[in-house]
Amino acid sequence: MHVEGLLFDAYGTLFDVHSVVEAGRAVTDDPEALSVLWRQKQLEYTWLRSLMGRYEDFWAVTEAALVFTGRRLGIPLDPAAKARLMEAYLGLDTFPEVMELLARLEGLPCAILSNGAPRMLEAVVAHAGIGRHLRAVISVDAVRTYKPAPAVYALGPARLGIPAARLGFVSSNAWDVAGAKAFGFPVAWVNRAGAPREELGVTPDLEVPDLAALAPALGR
Repeated sequence: MHVEGLLFDAYGTLFDVHSVVEAGRAVTDDPEALSVLWRQKQLEYTWLRSLMGRYEDFWAVTEAALVFTGRRLGIPLDPAAKARLMEAYLGLDTFPEVMELLARLEGLPCAILSNGAPRMLEAVVAHAGIGRHLRAVISVDAVRTYKPAPAVYALGPARLGIPAARLGFVSSNAWDVAGAKAFGFPVAWVNRAGAPREELGVTPDLEVPDLAALAPALGR
């Protein structure tokens, strides 16, 4: 990949969505199951709302997914418990290699392009202390639909002023990788789980096991 800038997915790529497990310990003996189902429903609701043309921002989607998860797993979630779990999304941990990666990419325009609502992204970027490394933090809220809609990916070139063909896209989510590649980005897949590629007729340009391997692969 020879690129003039990079767009990063946020959730699952820079930020570990399953760091909410720690908050989940207060409400269930199986916080891992809560985290997995919560994330699954969160994504499903973004796709369903996009298809239905009934956009709500990612905070509302995340809360709805949490309510469903609590009912499905039989976990009582009073208002205080729900608020604590939702708050965890504003302070997600970054993956351990994120800070070193962003430092190595110094001088290359980098931005986040995410499903997250603006205030969610602002909070989690500030919590992680990575804002100084980013030219922009771009939310789907600007077009009121979710990835993998082409209108979302188009926000990146428009904001950074770099054509899609020269703007790399980085994600750990295989469905997001497929959407970004179909749009026209050179794409790097951070395949932490060693998962098979999606059968959607597109192939990432680069596959790495974690973000630590990304900078060397880009010659940085």
